[in-house]
Amino acid sequence: MAEQTSQGAELFNMVKKKRFSIPKIRLPGGGKFKYLVIAAAVVVLAYNLLFVYVEPNEFGIKVVRLGMNRGVQKQVHTAGLNLVIPGMQQMYRLPRDVQVLELTDFPRTAADSARKDRVAHIQTSDGFFVDVDVSILYRIQDPYLVFTKIGPGSLFEDNGIIPKAEPALKETLGKLTTEDFYNSFMRVKKAREARDLLNAELNSKGIRVEHVLVRYFRYSPEIQKNIEEKKLQDQLVFTNRAAARAATEEAQLKKIVQEGRVVVDVEMEQGRAYVTRKIAEKDLYVRSKNAEANLLVKLAEAEKVRLKNDALKGMGAERMVGLKMADVYKGLDLIILPSDGVAGVNPLDLDNALKLFDVRKGGGQ
Repeated sequence: MAEQTSQGAELFNMVKKKRFSIPKIRLPGGGKFKYLVIAAAVVVLAYNLLFVYVEPNEFGIKVVRLGMNRGVQKQVHTAGLNLVIPGMQQMYRLPRDVQVLELTDFPRTAADSARKDRVAHIQTSDGFFVDVDVSILYRIQDPYLVFTKIGPGSLFEDNGIIPKAEPALKETLGKLTTEDFYNSFMRVKKAREARDLLNAELNSKGIRVEHVLVRYFRYSPEIQKNIEEKKLQDQLVFTNRAAARAATEEAQLKKIVQEGRVVVDVEMEQGRAYVTRKIAEKDLYVRSKNAEANLLVKLAEAEKVRLKNDALKGMGAERMVGLKMADVYKGLDLIILPSDGVAGVNPLDLDNALKLFDVRKGGGQ
């Protein structure tokens, strides 16, 4: 410790007697380089003082403090460099992309870049309280209106969307009962109503709400237990009703099946009777037609015999018989006939031969 003190004293004495000096640094280029450095410093300083860069995801609103046309300018500046005179003008920047407001008691479950606030505490229409985690997606639609009616910076969150979010959710989701929260279609419907209600209040201030998303909801453990027990009882009642209805429908089905079988049997018997009747009618028709045909054949044969007999009884029948007998005689070589007595035959006696064959004179019949 004493040695360090003595060394410090010696160094001080050397500086006092100018025996120790800091070496000078010589820059290349001499004085020109120094002027370049000074000019660059002036440019950087002027850039930082006179220009403001508005990023692509931002709106720029200029406020004139001194000079002509003082106040908030209606012109909205987009991405790029914008001239701002220090002390006379000021540029305020507002986000241009979609903003997220997370109402939750579990910040770790929310998006990192989202604005987080306490969970929405809502009373249902049947008197119970439920904590609802909600994500509200919105954007600044008119930055001039937001700046003039709400304020610069993050006031669009603090004085704009946050104070209106929970009242809108209470007004819409509060119309649901405890059990209705388990119905996703009803939750979505009420969330859309909350979005429309927020837009009705915030559109005139330049903010437009895109979506209201109910992510999760929680009841107190006692209420949750009661709801689960009630749901189980309701499910048991529904199960019993369904079983009773199923039994009724099964009995009805059996009855319909039996009636159908009876109808089928009756129809089958009627079909068999119809077939039997048609077969009998067919057989009767066939027999009757066969009988008529046989009758016609017999009548035709009888008529043929009658006509033949009539023909044989007509003129020349005796001669035809005689000729037939003559043909018979042609095949005989010898006929022995008695030539005397009553039955005697004289071949030279023609009159007697005609009498023998019963041939009449003069065309007798």
